[in-house]
Amino acid sequence: MKAVGYQEPLPIDNPRSLMDIEIPEPQATGRDLMVEVKAVSVNPVDTKVRKSAKPEPGQYKILGWDAAGIVRGVGAECSLFKPGDEVYYAGSIARPGTNQELHLVDERIVGRKPNKLSFAEAAALPLTTITAWELLFDRLGAEKNGPERSSLLIVGGAGGVGSILIQITRKLTSLKIIATASRPETKQWCLDLGAHYVIDHNDPLEEQMRAIGVPSAERIASLTATDIHYPSLIELVAPQGKIGVIDDPKTLDAKPLKGKCVSLHWEFMFARAVYKTPDMIAQHNLLNETAGLVDAGVIRTTVTEVLGRINAENLRKAHALIESGRAQGKIVLAGF
Repeated sequence: MKAVGYQEPLPIDNPRSLMDIEIPEPQATGRDLMVEVKAVSVNPVDTKVRKSAKPEPGQYKILGWDAAGIVRGVGAECSLFKPGDEVYYAGSIARPGTNQELHLVDERIVGRKPNKLSFAEAAALPLTTITAWELLFDRLGAEKNGPERSSLLIVGGAGGVGSILIQITRKLTSLKIIATASRPETKQWCLDLGAHYVIDHNDPLEEQMRAIGVPSAERIASLTATDIHYPSLIELVAPQGKIGVIDDPKTLDAKPLKGKCVSLHWEFMFARAVYKTPDMIAQHNLLNETAGLVDAGVIRTTVTEVLGRINAENLRKAHALIESGRAQGKIVLAGF
């Protein structure tokens, strides 16, 4: 079957950085589904792994941690899905990725595809939705439909995670949302998705927060450039507040948070799947809940560009866009 992989970490402008390959078809066992992949999206994790992870000699590394498709086979222990079901999911970083025609995934991290979305539209959602949902509710402790009137500062509001985080925060909580973006189009994107205010992360954040009358935030979601913004976040977080981080800062000293009794939280959406935690099925549940919200018109897909079919050439284009740092929303590929 068709797949896209690589044998050594290379710059994305090298034709061998991602190559069209043929691999054997997998077989579903245990709690695995075998999914016919109809669409995938590309995330920063794809580019980070491609630049750093080298497969065993003679083997190929297959990337891809977002997919929408049709169940074609189920393992003997499966109970949540059957052949023919349309699904969407983000997979596990510890297993081969979704850039292949048939893909194995544990059913406990898979959700039903939203009925109102195409496969391409659905493929844009899983990884960022899981990350945003876990960050907001599991790490930062926000309450659904709660009475709280506190604030959430989202650094990097126009990216993939920010685009869904703004939506679920606006629709499911009472938090006041301050998002950061730097270009006119990305600022408007954040406002359209539901941010109450948008400030520029290229300018001092403290002054802009004071200008909008929100001098501090009880919750901060740092989605990008945490190394750069961390000193400002320490100043801006309210006493007894929470800071959640998803990117890869080189250093992150928690000691300055002591004076305000601030907690620091990491969100890594692959943790449940990699460690097979007892609550692993939470991702199945939240993806199903999100599908219901999408079908009800509450949440919208964050796809902004479909680059064509799933092949090495188009995936190299997608990786280059992600690495440029100017991507807005999600980049998707559909069909082999």
